Amino acid sequence: MSSGVQQKGGVPTLVLKEGSQRTTGADARRSNIMAAKVISEILSTSLGPRGMDKMLIDAFGDVTITGDGAAILKEMEVQHPAAKLLIEVAKAQDAEVGDGTTTAVVLAGRLLELSEELLDENIHPTIIIDGYKKAMDYAIQVANEIAQPINAEDKNQLALVAMNSLSSKIVSEAKDYLAKIAVEASAIAVEKVGDKYNLDLDWIKLEKKKGQSLTETQLIQGIVLDKEVVHPGMPKRVVNAKIAVLDAPLEIEKPEWTTKISVSSPQQIKGFLEEESNILKSYVDKLVEIGANVVITQKGIDEVAQHYLAKKGIMAIRRVKRSDIEKLAKATGAKIVTSIKDIKPEDLGTAGLVEERKVGEEKMVFVEQCPNPRAVTILLRGAADRVLDEAERSMQDALHVIRDLYREPKIVPGGGAFEMEIARRIREWGRKLPGKEQLAVLKFAEALEHIPTILALTAGLDPVDAIAELRKRHDAGEFDAGVDVLSGKIANMTKINVVDPLLVKTHVIRSAVEAAIMILRIDDIVAAAQTRTGGAGKSKTEGGGEESESKTE
Repeated sequence: MSSGVQQKGGVPTLVLKEGSQRTTGADARRSNIMAAKVISEILSTSLGPRGMDKMLIDAFGDVTITGDGAAILKEMEVQHPAAKLLIEVAKAQDAEVGDGTTTAVVLAGRLLELSEELLDENIHPTIIIDGYKKAMDYAIQVANEIAQPINAEDKNQLALVAMNSLSSKIVSEAKDYLAKIAVEASAIAVEKVGDKYNLDLDWIKLEKKKGQSLTETQLIQGIVLDKEVVHPGMPKRVVNAKIAVLDAPLEIEKPEWTTKISVSSPQQIKGFLEEESNILKSYVDKLVEIGANVVITQKGIDEVAQHYLAKKGIMAIRRVKRSDIEKLAKATGAKIVTSIKDIKPEDLGTAGLVEERKVGEEKMVFVEQCPNPRAVTILLRGAADRVLDEAERSMQDALHVIRDLYREPKIVPGGGAFEMEIARRIREWGRKLPGKEQLAVLKFAEALEHIPTILALTAGLDPVDAIAELRKRHDAGEFDAGVDVLSGKIANMTKINVVDPLLVKTHVIRSAVEAAIMILRIDDIVAAAQTRTGGAGKSKTEGGGEESESKTE
């Protein structure tokens, strides 16, 4: 399309740089909708417990096999700006509630696909957007009405919901075991403030080690460090540990400014070395004085200091990550000390056992049996690196779902039952609306039914028959009738414990609608001219600008 405008007198005025491409109106919308539909279709077959996995190969030939929507989108390299937009919305869904990413993208794609039908009937995008917004608000209202409260302190209920989040993952065979570990870890890390719960997932460390099977995964009531004891003469096991957690080096650091020392005799060199040794010995003496028998520092430990520590029977670990230092302090009750001269006995943390163990082919340090741990470690085991990567993603999802239940302890039926009931209620309400908005509201209800349709397909059911049966049951008042994907039948989801957190479902609806609206608002796409850079053959936009920009109404 032209990048200029025609003046009176027939002389064109160039506004955009030569070579820029501009797409406007219906063509721009169709291009964006098509891109969103492609992303949605890629993810749709991964939905549910019987969803298929994707094999993703990056530019370096590294392979990722996963059915996790967030992981698939993270690994995909897309070019179209609308597709990138949809992926960003999905990432926000994953960051906020940790689950429902696939559902959000699939629903957004279906909303856009159905909006295209309305656009073909010359219904203005603004009317479609208003209809979708009203339907979203009503859907969330109905969701809160049908949600059932649960006891956030009931570990069995939490485990059932966590298991459902693991059902669609590669690790589903070990879902019962992994769900229980996730619940136990969360119960230790959660803090209750008044009648509210706060679960900070930063205090649950996930550590992966290749070897054994998923069912050998352990919950450590403390912290596991991927480190070794620094000196062979130090103890490898300390019972009733008193732990000094340091953000300070046990070595003589070089000064920040340039210095020169004039030496006139060998005795002076010897004096410098002795003084250095005395300083390091004073550090160790201070640690002995306050009763520390384990030292863990974020910084380095000099060889001379290692020698003195070993002589005193003190275990030491160096160069520990800052995040692990913070978790360690939380688990043991220690205070992070930045100056060894100022350390006091009350700054020490406590643990029943600190031990170096061999895990697989490597050594690790276990700080466990902490009296009141507020931070814990889940040590994931698996036969292959790819299994471990998927186990880590799955465990993160399960922990997020548990956090969602602590935030809002309400559940809704899964298996597409929730979407079917919301769709039924929206249809009843939408038919009473005046004007063309009614058409958009009814399309919203149709889009929601796309979720149980996909679940029926993955279960091997005829989707037309399944949706007809579900509509019949929901019209009869069975609001929790859904697709039992594992048995391939329509069943009561609450009775078979297929439930989801309300927070995840309402966030899915919001994310999907916001993504669809964002894309529907765009009526102008301006892509900057591409130039070739020498040698490497990579393209770059002229003027160093963005590759494309979209104008919204």
